[in-house]
Order: sequence, then structure tokens, then C-alpha cells
Amino acid sequence: MKKIFITATDTDAGKTHIAQSILYALSQQKLKVAAFKPISAGCELIDDQLINEDARLLAEQANCGQTIAAVNPIAFKEPIAPHIAAAKYQQKIELADIYHNFQDIVRLQPDVVITEGAGGWRLPLGQGHFLSEFAQQTEQQVILIVNMKLGCLNHAVLTYQAICQDGLSCLGWIANCQEEMPYLAENLAELTQLIKAPLIGKVLYQPDIKQVAQALDLTLL
Repeated sequence: MKKIFITATDTDAGKTHIAQSILYALSQQKLKVAAFKPISAGCELIDDQLINEDARLLAEQANCGQTIAAVNPIAFKEPIAPHIAAAKYQQKIELADIYHNFQDIVRLQPDVVITEGAGGWRLPLGQGHFLSEFAQQTEQQVILIVNMKLGCLNHAVLTYQAICQDGLSCLGWIANCQEEMPYLAENLAELTQLIKAPLIGKVLYQPDIKQVAQALDLTLL
């Protein structure tokens, strides 16, 4: 079973859109794929259940028969930092709970599990812990989504270095071009030199996940 963790340089960097595309592409290869979004903040209450839109989109592309609660077991209504949302309701986000939720997915025996993080690499969970510790604990390989905008060079290099310092393998990075960026080619060239992991693809703004999937070199997976 291959375990892949999708992280990004910041929030709203396109993690869900890219993760959807990867799930779709792998399922088209007749692989059994599962999705996991351990934590979300920003949900709608539907039939007494908190539903996160990103988690719903991931669940649509997975093919292991998962419920939305299995894909996204820890959910908060307000779109704020999860550990702050948890404190508001006098709750704690425990790494042990995230690990046990992940083991429920492992028992489905998928070929690939795509985990989408929340925010960036060092998402605080409270009590001095970070979501990146879960990726370490489960020895996941990492794909870094770089939101191509002013400031991305610093964010991308720091995130890549943190992944490596945590002892994990960065499978590669994806340049997600959600807005028109001046000197895009020059920034891409610089990142190609600074990040010692392959460029999986350059994604221009494209709402169709099938088209996004075609822009990615998933042979690395």
C-alpha cells in the first residue's frame, strides 16, 4: 500500500483540487484508492452531520466505499485554525485519534491512500503538536503543492526543507498556477534548482480535474 500525503505552501493553495485529480487518475488505472482528510475546519451542518466541502469532493473520487465521516473524522464548523476551533468547544485534537482513524482506512486494503493535510506543513494541533507528526508516524511520502504567487520561493523552500528534516521523502512538487504571476517562468526555473525533488507538473487554472490529471506525471507515484 502506498501512502501519500498532500501538503502545500499555505492554505487555499489548491490541495483539494490536486488531490481530487490524483485520486481520479489512479482510479482510472483500476487501482483501489482511499481518501483521508484527517482534520477540517469550515463545514456545513447537513442532517446533523458536519460536512466539509473539500472532504466531500475527495470522497467522490475515492473508490473504497468510504463514508464522509471516514474520509474526514475530525471536523469543525468555523473556518478557523482547527486547534482554536477545538479549544472553543473544549476539545483536544489527539495524534492518537488521527492514527486510529487512519488505521480504519488501512484495513480497507487500498492500493493507495491519498491524505490531504490542512493548511501548510506545520499545522498546529495544540499542545505543541503538529499534523506533520502524523505524516512522520505513518511514514508517508509527500507531494508539495506550491501556490505560484509572489512569496512562493521562500514558502516552498522552507516547506521542502521541513519535510526533509522530518525524515520523509518528498516525491515531488506541483506548481499550481491559480493566478497570473509575473515572471512565472523565472520563478519555476528557480524552484526547479532549489527543490531537489522532481517537478510533477505545472497546473494552469483548470476546473476540470480530468484535465488537471493529464498535466501531472504520476509515474512517480
